[in-house]
Amino acid sequence: MSNMSAVQNDNNPGYRVILDQPEVAAILEEGTVVRYPKGQIIFSADEVADRTYYIEDGYVKIYRLGFDGREITVGSIRNPGELMGVSETLYHGKRTCFARAIADVKLVLLSREQFDSVLQKHPELAVKVASLLAARMRYAESMLHSIVSGRVSARMAVTLLNIGRQCGETTREGIKIKFGLTQEELASMSGLSRQTVSTVLKNLKRENLIKINGRQIIIIDPQKLEQIAV
Repeated sequence: MSNMSAVQNDNNPGYRVILDQPEVAAILEEGTVVRYPKGQIIFSADEVADRTYYIEDGYVKIYRLGFDGREITVGSIRNPGELMGVSETLYHGKRTCFARAIADVKLVLLSREQFDSVLQKHPELAVKVASLLAARMRYAESMLHSIVSGRVSARMAVTLLNIGRQCGETTREGIKIKFGLTQEELASMSGLSRQTVSTVLKNLKRENLIKINGRQIIIIDPQKLEQIAV
């Protein structure tokens, strides 16, 4: 875990709180470690938001259900080292989204009282959390604009680049996304139909911008993908 005391702020979905060691130690001391297997629902819409989560390991998808029951990703994928379920817990409302593990995850669960205690002991963390919530709102607004006005190829390019920034690792082949993604998952993240996702991925693969091995995606040429995303 990083011992930096900072908040990443580069206007992309990798923006997240970077906790220092005393903050992480306080969370571990106050909270309870829980594990969820891949595919498990962590929280659901309409639940009372009475807890916050710190992700030690694994990845979590935040989504809503459309009128037709289709999953629609409304937040960026949550990564190791991130806080999750913060805003609704702070105002003690009901959840509006679902959270599901898209890989095996290890979380530290904090009740609202425990999270308040950590913030009181570490007021600099409260400032980081406020900045984080503002950045997530800005990201959600930019994604909404992309969905409403973007071409389908641009929307898929934006989705792949965002996932690559958050959950990618640099290899000799390119930026390898650390977990497998189905076309249904990519559809929910980009606001496209599964059929459209299939067509766009084939086009990107034919243009040698990405490589696909089953559910594994490697971004071969992020610069050209950036041009498509404009």
